[in-house]
Amino acid sequence: MEDSFSSYHPIINFGYFAVVLVIGMFVNHPVFMGISLFSAFVYSGVLMGWGKAMKRALVYIPIIIIVILINPMFNHYGVTILFYLNNGNPVTFESIVYGIVMGVMLITIFIWFSCYTKVMTSDKFIYLFGRIIPALSLILSMVLRFVPKFIDQIKIISNGQKCIGRDLSNGNIFQRAKHGITILSIMITWALENAIETADSMKARGYGLKGRSAFSIYRFDRRDAITSFIMIGFLAIVIVGMVRGNTFVQYNPRIKIAGVQPLGVESILTYLFYFVFSMMPVILDGIAEVQWRIVQRNIPNRNN
Repeated sequence: MEDSFSSYHPIINFGYFAVVLVIGMFVNHPVFMGISLFSAFVYSGVLMGWGKAMKRALVYIPIIIIVILINPMFNHYGVTILFYLNNGNPVTFESIVYGIVMGVMLITIFIWFSCYTKVMTSDKFIYLFGRIIPALSLILSMVLRFVPKFIDQIKIISNGQKCIGRDLSNGNIFQRAKHGITILSIMITWALENAIETADSMKARGYGLKGRSAFSIYRFDRRDAITSFIMIGFLAIVIVGMVRGNTFVQYNPRIKIAGVQPLGVESILTYLFYFVFSMMPVILDGIAEVQWRIVQRNIPNRNN
């Protein structure tokens, strides 16, 4: 299924990702985090395919394990002591729970950024900020797309080095380290050359000059207006719920989670509207798919 949300105006795409990323980074309420993780995973499955999304999810699992193990070793806050380490430092239940929270938060942000790079292309970002902050928008656009390009390019370089027997899997540990340094050196050289070529190309086209016009295919139409109005309405309800304390959570010294026990109507509405807001791209894709199937079903009837 093609992504319909990507065809909306860039201001809607950017605004959506800005909201889910900010909430994902700063709101560590378990319900909100679960909604964010679920929505990010589902949307990544729509964008990249479920097989690729599942493989990436399995790669992220060690991150949670590492954070869970590291956090209790260095942070000893909390009143529920489970046991003591050999050095006498306590391991608390609160520090373990917060380690899980931090791990889930990191994975959620990683998945959201992978979706962001698929939807918010460089031309969209430059369209939004090119006239306001031309130099900074170009730099940010290059930085945000650098990670996926870096990963793809390092695979190409690694495969090339493997053909001549200089891959990370060849030789002893010292030879592998040498091969890794060589691959990294090639990658850095490629990244610098790519950045210089991009900057020269944009400069040759007059990017950033005063009075320069730019071609744009983006138009804020009626569909964008309706969608933005609905999303702003949902977000306003969520913000009201957050202000009223339905997303309050505390992990130190004791774990206190608001809006769960007891589960009130305000909490349910806050969680429900945030879930709908987070799932908006998937909902819009589903609506577009249903409309397309209806059109396909009606085409033979028209011919008859």
